[in-house]
Amino acid sequence: MRDLILDRQPEDWDVATDARPERVQALFPHSVGVGAKFGVVLVFDGPPEPDKSSFSVEVATFRSDIGYSDGRHPDRVEYSLKPEEDVRRRDFTINGLLLDPRTGDILDFVGGRADLAAKCVRAIGDPVLRFREDKLRMIRAVRFAARFGYAIEPATFSAIQSAANQITQVSAERLRDELNKLLTEGAARRGFELLDESGLLQVLLPEVARMKGVAQPPQYHPEGDVWIHTRMLLADLKPRASTTLAWAALLHDVGKPPTFTPAEQTGDRIRFNGHAEIGARMAADICRRMRLSGAETEQIESLVANHLRFKDVPDMRPATLKRFVRLPKFEEHLELHRLDCQASHGILSNYDFVRRSLETTPAEQVRPARLITGNDLIQIGLKPGPRFREILDTVEEAQLDGRIAAREDALIFLRSLATGKHASG
Repeated sequence: MRDLILDRQPEDWDVATDARPERVQALFPHSVGVGAKFGVVLVFDGPPEPDKSSFSVEVATFRSDIGYSDGRHPDRVEYSLKPEEDVRRRDFTINGLLLDPRTGDILDFVGGRADLAAKCVRAIGDPVLRFREDKLRMIRAVRFAARFGYAIEPATFSAIQSAANQITQVSAERLRDELNKLLTEGAARRGFELLDESGLLQVLLPEVARMKGVAQPPQYHPEGDVWIHTRMLLADLKPRASTTLAWAALLHDVGKPPTFTPAEQTGDRIRFNGHAEIGARMAADICRRMRLSGAETEQIESLVANHLRFKDVPDMRPATLKRFVRLPKFEEHLELHRLDCQASHGILSNYDFVRRSLETTPAEQVRPARLITGNDLIQIGLKPGPRFREILDTVEEAQLDGRIAAREDALIFLRSLATGKHASG
């Protein structure tokens, strides 16, 4: 109902009813109890069919929740015939609006319409109790405020600040899912500012919180410290950015606080020697802690590890540049570099250089078919072993640099390698 009032397309529809779960399942044969003891049934639009996605609606019986000893699930529920009792167990007033499908009337028992008009995120009832019931609601309050550009009502915000250190009681998987949304809904900067102001950031991601106050050399970063720079990157993230790009934008400089060296010690300027490599390891640790997938962790680690390489692209040998742009999902590396530049000195010359190279270099030159294989090495008398890879890579290097183009040239080059007569070019 909230999205309809805001003239937004709802992402999904939830139905609340006085019908008990067994009655819902009797009425809709293509349904399954996904939270039967909490009165929740998932109703599908038909029987499951191979290669066909199903539309589903969550149907929940009006209820009151009694006790939350585990900080997430009610100890027991009491079914109700009154929608107002069901609404009062929910999180925020703006999420407590109902639409009567028979009359089209909006049912508002908690002041949700007034809070939408006032652009306010307010807990229903006592915010301390709402957050005690489910600690994840603290991050949800931040996410809704950021997403809609709302303020968090003072008592609700105060309750978050008081309970922030309890957020670790929530499972890493649920935290991950909420942070993924916060990073990719188009309001990541405001979201992380609210996480910081509420005290949640220090508990969730202390490595990010340590960016605050870490100075940078003004000739490269006129915008200010590492935290300011990171927030500027987040502000420029496009809505629905990939999860991996969004996390990399947040974490690309996470290695700067532990590698900070002031100008007084370096003799010239502030430096962060090795921050990309150290930051990549830190980012991987954070990803594992947040239960991101192995593939996501690997990509985020690669994005952080390689983000400084763009400064060298004009001086790279052709083979080095081609190998660089062959990194998996290189478009994310390129976009992270653009974001990084836009949030600092604003110079995009290296970004444009790579874009031109990608546009003018045929794909078959970036990823050419190998001219020789391990069989060729065996035929000239070499025995299989670790040196095979080294030799094959050296031949490919010459191929990527344009020094050899045909198989015959590669075989001659190979023999020179085998006899030790090759001199690197």
